[in-house]
Amino acid sequence: MSETPASPVTDAEPTGLIRQAGISYFPIALIARLPFAMNVVGVMTLVVAARESILLGGYTAAAVGVGTAVAGPLLGAAADRYGQRYVMLLAGIGNALALLLMAWVAFAAVPDVWVLAVAVLVGATAPQVGPLSRTRLVAYIRRLPREKRAKTIQGTLAYESAVDEIVFIFGPVLVGALATTLNPAAPLIGAAILTVIFVSAFALHRSANVATGGGTVKAEDQAPVSELFEIRVLIVVLGMLAVGLFFGSALTSLTSWMDERGAAEQTGLLYGLMGVTSAVLALSVAVFPARFSLAARWVTFATVMVAGSYLIATASSDFAMMVALAITGLGVGPLIVNAYGLATERTPRGRSATIMTMLGSAIVVGQSTGSAIVGTIADGSGSAVALWAPLASAALILLLGLTNALLRPAQR
Repeated sequence: MSETPASPVTDAEPTGLIRQAGISYFPIALIARLPFAMNVVGVMTLVVAARESILLGGYTAAAVGVGTAVAGPLLGAAADRYGQRYVMLLAGIGNALALLLMAWVAFAAVPDVWVLAVAVLVGATAPQVGPLSRTRLVAYIRRLPREKRAKTIQGTLAYESAVDEIVFIFGPVLVGALATTLNPAAPLIGAAILTVIFVSAFALHRSANVATGGGTVKAEDQAPVSELFEIRVLIVVLGMLAVGLFFGSALTSLTSWMDERGAAEQTGLLYGLMGVTSAVLALSVAVFPARFSLAARWVTFATVMVAGSYLIATASSDFAMMVALAITGLGVGPLIVNAYGLATERTPRGRSATIMTMLGSAIVVGQSTGSAIVGTIADGSGSAVALWAPLASAALILLLGLTNALLRPAQR
């Protein structure tokens, strides 16, 4: 992939990156990804309230994931080829309209299939701010002296993952607050407004096309599409899919557990504990020694998640659940940072945005699928059974990490 000639940069510290991206970039990129974190929970909350069907709500959440799975990587591929600016503007406007349409169709006298169709549209148009933000920042970092890049990339990916944790914690909380105090449709209307303002600002920011050198990239400057489906790439995408399954199963089973205890409204606060420890340890990744390889980190932190998930499944009190969630979070944050680090190393030439959106889409698909499956389990068998689902997801993450470690060095 061709890049615009870099101006001399001698400072690899965070201030050097800030000088390149601009101080306004970071708050814009943070708030712009909040609607993405609200979509799945907001759609499910609205449909359950409007149609009085938990089952349809779960299916609708899964439909959002389907839309993201299909269109997310395509948006990334378009951004790699033509630059992010126009792709993000079109996606943002389309997503805002889809959210407003969902707010109407949920209460309209139309068949359920139309609700599901609009949910797919919500997912398909969802702006991939998080993955594309990583693409921009990594492009800036590659302008730094070669010997300074590795540490700066680790720190930047740690920051980006911590930001993702923050928005995915507060996104569902904001949905609950708006739905409870105003109207079940309020979260989606609010998400549409945020999308129009902040996704547009993200699209128009001067960093938009830094990864493509400021314009369209020639086809011959990109690696073949087939390289996106090599085992070294797919194993990371599957890992992020399993992380999404964990998120969806953990939140849904915890909601069922709290509901049985008569405190469903406190689920967000309890779940937030995992996000806090996850974000804190994610930021610490920047100081990990180089000899602690990415392959070893995957196995290590997946093991922490397995241990924490077992404590979640066997918790018998609020305090025990709080401890279990906090311990589990110690594995989640570094694992996500690690996945994006692996993706950065293994990105085929000229396919950075595509890879990043593949990972982002995988999380959403996993979260939606996990929510739908575990919601059905909880509805039929109760939280005692549903709480084992996060352990199954964590075990899958560990299995994929072991598989990654066994790949030949050339594949890794």
